[in-house]
Amino acid sequence: MTRLQPERWQIDRLGRRGDGVARNAAGDQALAALVLPGEVIEGEAVDGRIPSPRIITPSPDRVRADCPHYRACGGCSLMHASDDFVKSWKAEQVDAALRAQGVPGRVQGVSTSPARSRRRAVLSGRRTKKGALLGFHARASDVIVDVTDCRVLRPAILSALPLLRRIVTAGASRQGEMDLTVIETPAGLDVTAQGGKAMDPALFSTLAGLADQGDLARLNWGDQPITRRPPAVPMGRAQVVPPPAGFLQATREGEAALVTVLRDIVSDAGRVLDLFAGCGTFSLPLAERAEIHAVEGLAAPLKALDSAWRGAQGLHRITTEIRDLARNPLLPAELAGYDAIVIDPPRAGAEAQAHQIAASDVRQVAWISCEPIGFARDARILAEKGFAITRLYAVDQFRWTPHVEIAAEFRRS
Repeated sequence: MTRLQPERWQIDRLGRRGDGVARNAAGDQALAALVLPGEVIEGEAVDGRIPSPRIITPSPDRVRADCPHYRACGGCSLMHASDDFVKSWKAEQVDAALRAQGVPGRVQGVSTSPARSRRRAVLSGRRTKKGALLGFHARASDVIVDVTDCRVLRPAILSALPLLRRIVTAGASRQGEMDLTVIETPAGLDVTAQGGKAMDPALFSTLAGLADQGDLARLNWGDQPITRRPPAVPMGRAQVVPPPAGFLQATREGEAALVTVLRDIVSDAGRVLDLFAGCGTFSLPLAERAEIHAVEGLAAPLKALDSAWRGAQGLHRITTEIRDLARNPLLPAELAGYDAIVIDPPRAGAEAQAHQIAASDVRQVAWISCEPIGFARDARILAEKGFAITRLYAVDQFRWTPHVEIAAEFRRS
């Protein structure tokens, strides 16, 4: 194990994960958490990290982190920075990724979700001798920080934490950890538990009673439903019942910002192709003006999308297709005839589909991404075939974390 004695370090910049890149007088580098560029710190580096930095010269962008769990919890890593710093830093992550790929483009605006706006969260739980721990992991650790307050989660989720602990106490194994995916919906909380004990009649009865006490809209134990009240979520004019633990945009405000940008980008399109469509976050609002063909790799989200479309009034036609776009992207001939493409790939991006779009005659693409590096790689593929970024925005739904989402318009010159 390589060790350096406690000494002073200068923070040059923040890395992609929000850790500070520190440099000492000898030119050695190490990473330090909860620091900011320009700060001088003191600490001992162990295997390339400074685990307990002491701030000697604070940055003017440093603020007090308003959370009792912040130093231990790994859920947030930028709460010690001012809002203006975080906004500009996230925009620069997108700009820097594009520069590295040689793609012209600069973020034109950042939309940040407010505090206590996260409507979807995955909480980790573990049974203890006295009850249960429930919260988020500590930084770079499998230790669960028991959360009693949170500046990120919606109030309805916060108020349900005692009930969720009782669910963990009832159903978790003493040997392992379990996850609770919790989604706030207008009908109540939608909770899906994974990794708990095998179901038996006694556990079912206990869980059903807890769900009734907490007025949960839906509780699923793995694939087994405990309660059945549909947790419908509005998407445009439609009401969607997502599959258990289904993907939704993390905040209502972030979803609204993305939908607003997409509506503006494809406002003149009569036929729109929605790739990686999920359960209709974009298909359903855009169907108010255009016909939509929605493509998604999983059957359950598309079933929810189709059901919501059939139950809504005043929408144009939506057709659906189950297809693994990473292994089997739509080819140029299949892309022909669409006025615009909307694409919202997973974190890995959509390299295979980007090549096919670049080879097609499509002239307009609205691209949503949650990872700047993958986005920039795919943007370069389009740029090499004549596409240019004409609009570029950042949407910060994961406040106080390094994550940033991107909404971009590509037009073929």
